[in-house]
Amino acid sequence: MAEIRNYTMNFGPQHPAAHGVLRLVLEMDGEVIQRADPHIGLLHRATEKLAESKPYNQSIGYMDRLDYLSMMCSEHAYVLAMEKLLGVEPPPRAQYIRTMFDEITRLLNHLLWLATHALDIGAMTVFLYCFREREDLFDCYEAVSGARMHANYYRVGGVYRDLPQSMPQYQPSKWHNEKDVKRLNANRQSSLLEFIWDFTERFPKHVDDYETLLTDNRIWKQRTVGIGVVSPERALQLGFTGAMLRGSGVEWDLRKKQPYEVYHRLNFDIPVGVNGDCYDRYLVRIEEMRQSNRIIRQCVKWLRDNPGPVIVDDHKLVPPKREEMKDDMESLIHHFKLFTEGFCIPEGEVYAVVEAPKGEFGIYLVSDGANKPYRLKIRPPAFAHLASMDEMTRGHMLADVVAVIGTIDIVFGEIDR
Repeated sequence: MAEIRNYTMNFGPQHPAAHGVLRLVLEMDGEVIQRADPHIGLLHRATEKLAESKPYNQSIGYMDRLDYLSMMCSEHAYVLAMEKLLGVEPPPRAQYIRTMFDEITRLLNHLLWLATHALDIGAMTVFLYCFREREDLFDCYEAVSGARMHANYYRVGGVYRDLPQSMPQYQPSKWHNEKDVKRLNANRQSSLLEFIWDFTERFPKHVDDYETLLTDNRIWKQRTVGIGVVSPERALQLGFTGAMLRGSGVEWDLRKKQPYEVYHRLNFDIPVGVNGDCYDRYLVRIEEMRQSNRIIRQCVKWLRDNPGPVIVDDHKLVPPKREEMKDDMESLIHHFKLFTEGFCIPEGEVYAVVEAPKGEFGIYLVSDGANKPYRLKIRPPAFAHLASMDEMTRGHMLADVVAVIGTIDIVFGEIDR
């Protein structure tokens, strides 16, 4: 018999399964975890402090970089906080566009979560499948904002611009011949809305493919069933939100319980787990993808039939149109002041929250009447989830740490902000 002894080991921060710069100090008895101590602080980007030194409208882009898989959802909470203090309500079309892009963002997040979680546990093919779908969704991001990831698309009072009426086309190149290009451009002949509609037609079949590969796969179930079990009571005590909480059987979703934008007008269901293990959280997120697809379809239908403004018409908050700025002195002054000083927000404090893909993402904003926040505090979902790492892994094997990290869906940008 080999001698088994206790030892301490570092898991990360350069470990391929320690997403982001997570350093876990593991105390082990042979291969069994006795204690898992997450160390953070290796990334720390000081987003909250940076936001306190910049005009309000210049910090929207920082929000994209917090949870860099849920870009527009993070922007949304920050913009909502400012709108609450200003007493501004965006036009209905802007609210539908925001809701639609929140759900597109949820799909982007869950697709990357599924791809990397499966890869960590040993399933290779799902990774390639999920990235195929993410490319289409990134094309939607790029069409509205010009950027594939960090969109910086939401604004106080609405969104940066309306949805484009045409999609970029692939051109023949040394990688794609004429026949390839024709196939790739088949669903790009019309507007962005038609492109998104075409995606929602195809997507449920793709989710079926993921489930065919994983849901009843005996290796997948051996790696996830009964791993990292959290009871509903304990999940609430630990501050879980999102799929982590719903996987434990608590039906809590801010889109239903505290609706914002137009969620109260849409039909969708909240998937809830039973056992609170990694497998249930996987099932919850898979069903969330199907529900997001439903929501996106409802938004596309409404947006097709209801043209209108996508941002409030107040030049104290929103820059004037470019041709106005070139032509009219007052518009030029508004433009200059907005991009140098920004705008001032009345004194007060506010907490705005959205149901981000990982859970409850909140912004606590304190204004002293100036053009930049007096205090900004971010409430990221994964910070509370990471705090439960010790409890979820204790008594499990080393290989199960990887499954637990995957099921938490850690992105370090928001934990180590």
